Amino acid sequence: MIAINPYLNFPGTSEAAFNFYKSTIGGEITMMMRFGDMPDDQTPGADKDKMCHISLQLPNGTILMATDALECHGQKLVSGNNFHLSLGVESKAEADRLFADLSAKGTVQMPMENMFWGDYFGMVTDQFGTQWMISYNSDQQQ
Repeated sequence: MIAINPYLNFPGTSEAAFNFYKSTIGGEITMMMRFGDMPDDQTPGADKDKMCHISLQLPNGTILMATDALECHGQKLVSGNNFHLSLGVESKAEADRLFADLSAKGTVQMPMENMFWGDYFGMVTDQFGTQWMISYNSDQQQ
C-alpha cells in the first residue's frame, strides 16, 4: 500500500492548525522544530518561534506535516484551492462529528449528504484555509 502524507504550508499558523487538527482528528504530534532551533539559523525576531517542521501522526498511520512559509526566507504563501485533504471514515456519526468540528469558524462548501455515487459526503474549508472532503461508504471501508 502507498501512504499519502500531505505536507501543508501556513502563514505562521502551523502550530495552531496542528493543535486544532489533533483535537479534531486525533493522533500525536511527533515532531515540532522551530526555525530558532535550527543550527546557524538566520531567522529574525518573532519568526524564530514559527514552525520549520511539524508532524502529526494520525491514528491510521498517515503523517500530516507542515511548515510556516516565511517571507523573511523568501517564501510567499498564497492560499488557494489547489488541494483538499480527503478523510475516509468508518461511520456516519464520525463523518458528522468531523464535519462539525472542521466547519467551526470555517466555511461549508457542501453539507454532508448522501451522494449519487453511494457515499455520505461533504466538503468544508476550515478556519485555517485547509479544504477537506469527508466521506463515508457503508459498502466499502475506506
